[in-house]
Amino acid sequence: MQLKIMPRKKRLSAGRVPLILFLCQMISALEVPLDPKLLEDLVQPPTITQQSPKDYIIDPRENIVIQCEAKGKPPPSFSWTRNGTHFDIDKDPLVTMKPGSGTLVINIMSEGKAETYEGVYQCTARNERGAAISNNIVVRPSRSPLWTKEKLEPITLRNGQSLVLPCRPPIGLPPPIIFWMDNSFQRLPQSERVSQGLNGDLYFSNVLPEDTREDYICYARFNHTQTIQQKQPISVKVISAKSSRERPPTFLTPEGNASNKEELRGNVLSLECIAEGLPTPIIHWIKEDGTLPVNRMSYKNFKKTLQITHVSEADSGNYQCIAKNALGAIHHTISVTVKAAPYWIMAPQNLVLSPGEDGTLICRANGNPKPRISWLTNGVPVEISPEDPSRKIDGDTIIFSNVQERSSAVYQCNASNEYGYLLANAFINVLAEPPRILTPTNTLYQVIANRPALLDCAFFGSPLPTIEWFKGTKGSALREDIYILHENGTLEIPVAQKDSTGTYTCVARNKLGMAKNEVHLEIKDPTRIIKQPEYAVVQRGSTVSFECKVKHDHTLTLTVTWLKDNGELPDDDRFTIEKDHLVIADVTDDDSGTYTCVANTTLDNVSASAVLSVVAPTPTPAPVYDVPNPPFDLELTNQLDKSVQLSWTPGDDNNSPITKFIIEYEDTMHGAGVWHHHTEVPGTQTTAQLKLSPFFHSLQKTKAYTCVAALLLEPDKNPTAVEGLGTEPDNLVITWKPLNGFESNGPGLQYKVSWRQKDGDDEWTSVVVANVSKYIVSGTPTFVPYLIKVQALNDVGFAPEPAVVMGHSGEDLPMVAPGNVHVSVVNSTLAEVHWDPVPLKSIRGHLQGYRIYYWKTQSSSKRNRRHIEKKILTFQGSKTHGMLPGLEPFSHYTLNVRVVNGKGEGPASADSVFNTPEGVPSAPKSLKIVNPTLDSLTLEWDPPSHPNGILTEYTLKYQPINSTHELGPLVDLKIPANKTRWTLKNLNFSTRYKFYFYAQTSAGSGSQITEEAVTTVDEVSSLMWPTTIGTGRAMASRQVDIATQGWFIGLMCAVALLILILLIVCFIRRNKGGKYPVKEKEDARADPEIQPMKEDDGTFGEYSDAEDHKPLKKGSRTPSDRTVKKEDSDDSLVDYGEGVNGQFNEDGSFIGQYSGKKEKEPAEGNESSEAPSPVNAMNSFV
Repeated sequence: MQLKIMPRKKRLSAGRVPLILFLCQMISALEVPLDPKLLEDLVQPPTITQQSPKDYIIDPRENIVIQCEAKGKPPPSFSWTRNGTHFDIDKDPLVTMKPGSGTLVINIMSEGKAETYEGVYQCTARNERGAAISNNIVVRPSRSPLWTKEKLEPITLRNGQSLVLPCRPPIGLPPPIIFWMDNSFQRLPQSERVSQGLNGDLYFSNVLPEDTREDYICYARFNHTQTIQQKQPISVKVISAKSSRERPPTFLTPEGNASNKEELRGNVLSLECIAEGLPTPIIHWIKEDGTLPVNRMSYKNFKKTLQITHVSEADSGNYQCIAKNALGAIHHTISVTVKAAPYWIMAPQNLVLSPGEDGTLICRANGNPKPRISWLTNGVPVEISPEDPSRKIDGDTIIFSNVQERSSAVYQCNASNEYGYLLANAFINVLAEPPRILTPTNTLYQVIANRPALLDCAFFGSPLPTIEWFKGTKGSALREDIYILHENGTLEIPVAQKDSTGTYTCVARNKLGMAKNEVHLEIKDPTRIIKQPEYAVVQRGSTVSFECKVKHDHTLTLTVTWLKDNGELPDDDRFTIEKDHLVIADVTDDDSGTYTCVANTTLDNVSASAVLSVVAPTPTPAPVYDVPNPPFDLELTNQLDKSVQLSWTPGDDNNSPITKFIIEYEDTMHGAGVWHHHTEVPGTQTTAQLKLSPFFHSLQKTKAYTCVAALLLEPDKNPTAVEGLGTEPDNLVITWKPLNGFESNGPGLQYKVSWRQKDGDDEWTSVVVANVSKYIVSGTPTFVPYLIKVQALNDVGFAPEPAVVMGHSGEDLPMVAPGNVHVSVVNSTLAEVHWDPVPLKSIRGHLQGYRIYYWKTQSSSKRNRRHIEKKILTFQGSKTHGMLPGLEPFSHYTLNVRVVNGKGEGPASADSVFNTPEGVPSAPKSLKIVNPTLDSLTLEWDPPSHPNGILTEYTLKYQPINSTHELGPLVDLKIPANKTRWTLKNLNFSTRYKFYFYAQTSAGSGSQITEEAVTTVDEVSSLMWPTTIGTGRAMASRQVDIATQGWFIGLMCAVALLILILLIVCFIRRNKGGKYPVKEKEDARADPEIQPMKEDDGTFGEYSDAEDHKPLKKGSRTPSDRTVKKEDSDDSLVDYGEGVNGQFNEDGSFIGQYSGKKEKEPAEGNESSEAPSPVNAMNSFV
């Protein structure tokens, strides 16, 4: 079949060479190619390419240059307006325009003043296809005015007081940078106690004697003119006090408890709080309704300033600074509002159409407040521009239908609000052009085998051409599972093989014609290092050789270079390169390092390295003698295949009997200088039969005499654990477990490493290495199976033929993304994903599986987008479908699929978008009862934190609970979804109610939250019990009204009865002592007035005896402890019988007889003036 490309209008893929930029850019809003050789007859409206900034502050000491550059075909002409009217540059000799440009140069160096040319400038670039305009460029000269002269009085204050030194710099353009220094131009030290505010003032939280100085100087640096202005020095004298009174913090700036701050989106938000106090306060910052953005915030000025970069509307809210010291803390709340000048959501893009086609220009911007969109045509408001029947304006969109060449024009979109504006030019260019292929014909592409090949076909045409690719002169069909076609016309072969060589034809067609072009592809063999340099350890003064044998494609030129430690080789005659070898003679210590062989061709390069270690000759250790003397005359006899007899003559025992002989051995080949225990024999024995391994050396430990026994055989086994795995896409790392010293069976242990491709016809490639357990084969094709074997050998011969194992060269990242990805939504929390497998050759490694990345891009019930971390699911093996669990209902999701091998992930598939349906909501976040009355309760709630859809209504169920906890009838009430407050009326007073509350969506009812509350009785105020949220539902904890419980009422009655019995018993006991006449008692007193208790308030009033007939007088209250002071009265009813419980007749006389006077008991003074009652007990308990 033929493989066609139908380029999309809004997305392009990048190519390899610059001409690919010429691809189908017509509809995609990119620039039309203006190659003079290929497209010299193509016309294009003007486009502004460079202009001065909107707010252009100039240096009044230099010439004024106002930039305006544009391109178009034919080249545009330029004109300017100033302050809204035409600016005739020919009438001003100081103003010139650069040739071929619209840039103005105003020569004020020779004469003239910059202030003369202040104003608003706008450039227009025009040709026969339309006119483009620049921004309004406001030109203003910078200003650095002098400080106004002022007389500054010296400041004198006491130690510990706060101080603010004002700066108040002159107003400049742009505003100056403020800093404080002394007369020596040294910056004044700042700290948590002393710091400079954002306004430039210097703040002292408290002053110290060392703050005394006469040269506090504020400097203003105007960067634009590179000038510095200086304020008059301020003198400060701090008087030492014996002790400074500490005080809690107060704010120096800002003032009050709250303030407001407004900032524009994208700017840096700076919030400042500076406090005074003693000790020095520490500042902390919090955001009341959220968390601070850690990745965008920083503290300045010793945490007195909070800065947030790139602010957005989400940063609006209340920020609180807290100043704290040992005596207290205060806070200030700054309410931040983030406004926004207009910013682009979708700027209009250039549009190239052919006659009769349709198209649209879209101009969408956002801001706070919402910007107003207006359109201009060729710099003129569209309302007063010439009519165009093919044009229809619909708000932020212009719709074109059936366009003709006269429809060509440049349109300007202006989006503005009170904080700024955006202006964008976008042209519509109506062209009728047959296809043209811009890639040079017969281009030759050379690619290394098993690597990607990209064949370019840059094209142009109007209408947009379609692209087809053919292979060979007979037009062989291209299969989609092997080739990838990009929108820019490029043909990609993910894994180029030898059979990919050939001629490829690109054909571009539209309704006006056809064009084709041939390119050629050649596949080359990769460069490989088949014999790598090996690790070497040599002695000083010797010669070392590194070998590097390279195999490459014979049609490519090969260069081999050697590096030392990734740099050039030393310029020394001792270093010579002989074909495949690097030879270093008379080695020195400086020659140690890493030597790298680099093989380069015009298409690829490979390298291999080895380390050279230089050591000194090993000295021969001197013999060591000990007591007893060592044996001598060591002799080996009766030598068999694997045993020998050792005999010796004992040495002098030095008057101490020899108890045993210890026989040790040294493996001189594999562990020289290391002695190993072999056996022990009694001290009376002078012979021993020794079992030997091949190449075994036995000698007595004293080393006075050495007797060697050697069995030299070829190895009888090969290395184990042989593996072949690549660590890079172009290598094969062969590893094995080496033989130990005894297994070598003789000197000169080496390994013969052999490999060849499993599916190829190549012969075995072999290399012999020593003292290593791995070998790296470089320059291999990516992920190709290899047959590997490792054979041991020594100076005697080879081990048996080794087993052959299979390995793979290194993996590389997969090259192709899974295709045909589609999603089936199972329910609100589950979706199933299907995809097509990728070609096996494109995996370039062991297939591990497929990995799905998915994330929620936006909740369907919310308009604001917020970043959510991507989730990952991996499906093992060759599965082509999988389930995505745990999705959030009623949400927009995006996913892509990638194939995974041992190296990593391949490219992602195109994003697939799906929506989950509505689900049942979670429980409302909270439910509380406020403002209870006798017959009503008001409920307030917060909506569910996870609505999982569009809420349709709330359901409220409630029922009364009687004193025995029985539930009454259930009332069911529906509440609109937009309510968060509801009042229930006509309820029973002093009744407990239980509430069940939940939300509903179209999918059903969500989890419920419960609550209990009581309607009030008399003055009892709100009763509310907190809600405890459990797993998935709300559980209300009850607080029992104890006054209504039966057991409590019974207990109070029993207490009252007990008190009554005690009072009766006490009264009887006090009356047993005889009667006591009132008259005698009164006469005996110096003060005839005593204080009985008043019935209304429990206090004592004055009375006289019956003979005086004095009226009752109101007396003073008793002290709070219910005792009567002795100096006030020597007698009182407190001293008698029942005291305050006595009663009076109508004439004021006391009923009953008093008992004899007793000494007051301490406990009697604390007796209550009124008997306890159940009601009082209940109120005090609650």
